[in-house]
This record gives sequence, structure tokens and C-alpha cells, in this order.
Amino acid sequence: MKNVVVLGAGRSSYALIDYLLEHSNENNWHIEVGDLDISLAKQKINGHSNATAFQFDVSDLDDCRKIAKRADLVISLLPAFLHAPVAEVCVQESTSIFTASYVSPQMEKLDGEAKQKGLLLLNEIGLDPGIDHLSAMQVLDKIRQHNRSENEKAEITAFRSFTGGLLAPESDNNPWNYKFTWNPRNVVLAGQGTAKFIQNHQYKYAPYHRLFSYCEPIESEEFAQVNKEDENYKFEGYPNRDSLKYRSVYNLDSIPTLLRGTIRRKGFCKSWDTFIQLGMTDDSYKIENSDTLTYRQFANMFFKYDAFLSLEEKLKEIYNFSDEELKKWEYLGFFEDKKITLPNASPAQILQHLLEEKWTLDPQDKDMILMQHRIKYKYQNKAKELTSSLVVFGDDSEHTAMAKTVGLPLAIAAKLYLTGNLKLKGVQIPIHKEIYEPILKELEQHGVVFKEEIKEIEESELYS
Repeated sequence: MKNVVVLGAGRSSYALIDYLLEHSNENNWHIEVGDLDISLAKQKINGHSNATAFQFDVSDLDDCRKIAKRADLVISLLPAFLHAPVAEVCVQESTSIFTASYVSPQMEKLDGEAKQKGLLLLNEIGLDPGIDHLSAMQVLDKIRQHNRSENEKAEITAFRSFTGGLLAPESDNNPWNYKFTWNPRNVVLAGQGTAKFIQNHQYKYAPYHRLFSYCEPIESEEFAQVNKEDENYKFEGYPNRDSLKYRSVYNLDSIPTLLRGTIRRKGFCKSWDTFIQLGMTDDSYKIENSDTLTYRQFANMFFKYDAFLSLEEKLKEIYNFSDEELKKWEYLGFFEDKKITLPNASPAQILQHLLEEKWTLDPQDKDMILMQHRIKYKYQNKAKELTSSLVVFGDDSEHTAMAKTVGLPLAIAAKLYLTGNLKLKGVQIPIHKEIYEPILKELEQHGVVFKEEIKEIEESELYS
């Protein structure tokens, strides 16, 4: 019997654990699920005969070592910064580990020893990163199949990839058109740093304070079907992290345009940008007596003192707020004299605290995942654009589309590895055909299906 250990039983673990349990009898697996809150782990395994729940504290290195020793595979759903310490212990104990997070420099350092021991440290095998890699490589390789000769070579000129976790139309019931389907802290701090990409041969660097001014429309035939009844139901996207490093990852080193980004409903970027400009997403300092402040006082802290202008008037005068944008702030409760009750908190923590009250999924709420790759290329003297779009809906506030699209790629990759069908070694991400082909094929059985459109475009559009 092979022992699979899942570390972390949070909101994204449902689909992963359910899949492993469903396939445990036929593959002779025992599934251990560990979390600091053991009740969460027990809830996820739901009394299954092939599963055990245990309390797990990542700070207990001796316990980590015992877990690594008894595991045939460790799957970490812990916060991203905790993957590398656990992976280091796993490598020492000759155990492979999978995560859905970006490869960190600390993780990369384990590559040599992992290869020497024949281990696989598979990262970026969730949604974004994860399904984006799988589907992008499949489409890029499909275009490259045209390269039968130098005369028939397909020249890829632009690659854009956007992903978003949003509300399904029937649950989209607040003026922000958004609720949390992922770690709230990650949402509040999203975009900090500098986004890097290339557009028409020009390098672009979007610093955090200007990031949300780089929004662009995101459209496709598939996305237009999400809510055909509302002509204002549109999407937009902003740049995400460092797109430049994916030129070599995707074998697009000389491509003129490459951009990866995040999808939101139209209007979100402009409204969220006000929080950034005011400094309300800053996590670098604490506010004295924060637990005695009201949310109106908190918001007023970021404006110059004025004895006459109200907070609403300041927003109108300084940020040209429309009535619609004021409604967004009113919905969140910034105009109320409600106490924050959060002691010694940073602005980002206070903002998160407020948003978690307003942006938490109701039990009946359904979420939605959107992903799009838009690839321009030239083949046989014709300019073309291929658009590959994905729409996935959740079932309810627990069995979300986010949990499905994060957990299933991890689970299917684990099955491939445990059954001897994944031979890669060292620190890897899922860009190889032996990974993307079987995982995408099986994901289709779970409703994760990409739809493609190909059209001819003007040659002048090739590099935009």
C-alpha cells in the first residue's frame, strides 16, 4: 500500500482529497490529511476507510521528518512560503513532493539533490499556475506542428494568457462583482512588486502603484456566452508578476509580445486602484489604536485634513468618484461609524478584515473560473489568431470551481506519479507532453474543457 500525505485541508483541498479517496481502492492507497485544525482534516476525509486525519504543525520539524519518512508522496497545500522548508525535509528523506505554487529560489536549490535521488518536485500544478501551463503548451505545440520545413514554419508573434476566479452570474450580487474564492490575503496584496512583460518588442515594467491602470478588455465567443442577457457583462485583465521568465519556459525566447495576467469584471481595476493609491493595501506598518477606529475614520486617515469636506466629498473631488463608485464604498461600509475591533493592525489587514465580512461566499453562491490564451502567429503568409477559452462553474460555496481547478491537476499528477507514468526528476513545472496530455484529457471528464477559435487577422495586428 502506498501512503499519500496531504498537508493542508483548506478551501482548495476538497477536489484533490475527494479524487484521491475515490481512486484509493483500485490503486491501494492510504491517504493522510494533516492540518493545524484537525477538525478540517476530519471533515475532508469524511470517515473514509482509506484515510486518516492528523494534526500538523509545520513548525515541528521532527514531525515533518516523520511524515516524509512514511510517505510515498507529499502534496503540500500549505501557504506558498512554507513549501520550501517542507520540501527540504522531503528531499533529505528521499520523498517526492508536489505543490500548486510558483517555484521559489529556495525550491530551485533542491533540484540537484532531487535528481541525484531520483525524486520529483513538481510545482505550479494547480490552476494559475498549472492548468494555464498545461493548456498553453498544448496549444503552442499544436501550432509548432506546422513546422515541417523552413518554408512552412509557423512564426508565433504574440502570446497573451489571462485567468480569473470570479462569481457565477447568478451569484454576482454586489456592486464589486467579486467575492473571495481564494486566500483573501493574497487578493488584498495582489500585484505588489513590479509586473514585467513585453509588447511589440518593447519591454514594459508596471510598478505596483500603476499596475491597475494597465487593464485591458478580455473578450471571446466563449466568455460572451456566460451571461448573454446583460450587454454590460464584460471582463478586463491586468498584468500578473513576471511574464518575461516564461519566454524560455514556453520556448518563446524571441517572441515580440508576451503577457500573463488576471481577469476581473469590468470596472474592478479602477475601483481597486483607489485603495492602492490611498495606501490601504500597505502591510508594512501597524496603525496605533486601530481597534478604536471606525471604518470611516480609517479611510479618512489617508486624506489631508479638511474641516469641511466629508469622506464622500473627498472621494468625489480628488478621485472623481461617480455615484456608482461611491456605492461600492458604501456597500463595504466605509461610510458607517462601525468599529474595526482589530488591534495593532496594518492597513492591509484592516481592509482584508472588512472585505472578509462583505466578500465571503454565501452557502448557495457559485463561483466561476475563466481562462484564456490568445496566440497570434504567421503561417503560409497568413496572419492568424488562435483563442483558447475555458469556463468552469462551481457547485456551491464549498465545492467551488476554484477548488476543482486547483485540486484536480494536482490529484491527477499524483496518480500518474504513483502509478509509474510520470518519469520526470528534479524540480519541474507541467510543461512537458507526458504531463499535459494525460491531465488535460482527464480534466475534460470533469468539465474542464477548452474551446478554440481560429481567425485570420491583419498583418499589422500580429505584434499587438
